[in-house]
Amino acid sequence: MEENQLNLGVGTRLQHTQFGPGVIVGVKYAAYIISFIHHGIKEIDKTDDKLEEIIAENVTAEVETVSAVERSLLKILRQWSDVNELVPLGDKWIGGTMLLQTADKSLKPKEIPIDDFFHKIVMLRDRLRVLEQNINSNKKLSDEEKVNIQQYITRCYGSLTTFNVLFKNKEHWFVGEKSGGE
Repeated sequence: MEENQLNLGVGTRLQHTQFGPGVIVGVKYAAYIISFIHHGIKEIDKTDDKLEEIIAENVTAEVETVSAVERSLLKILRQWSDVNELVPLGDKWIGGTMLLQTADKSLKPKEIPIDDFFHKIVMLRDRLRVLEQNINSNKKLSDEEKVNIQQYITRCYGSLTTFNVLFKNKEHWFVGEKSGGE
């Protein structure tokens, strides 16, 4: 990006050569918070040469702060869109591999990069969240039906708690039923 474009505002549409099209949803001193269509919300340095402005909005010479409205917008985008947030893999797993070995040791094991496996786990978690939101906002389902379906989703989360060890931050963990459970 050119030097005179360092203070683009919320709503500016951008193109990033690695992450594709996106929209600025927040502005920090040295970075933009951008919601990318295919890669979710990422923090990108303002001087990143892979960014290209498409349609500027709210251009300002001052640094904007994340207001309560912007925080609410980010929360809504995360809850109701199919855009995934950046969920970091635990440091000790970065670059690691997962080995699937059959009981027959003469057969070659399947090796899977943990980063790829983790990405699939995060996608599954995000899709369960979208499913949950779609059920809760469905006007044709009764409250009883919503609760029954929600219980199955909660059990799915519970079944996936094994993979919490891969997450860097506890806030991203799967959480199943709080009491009794499976």
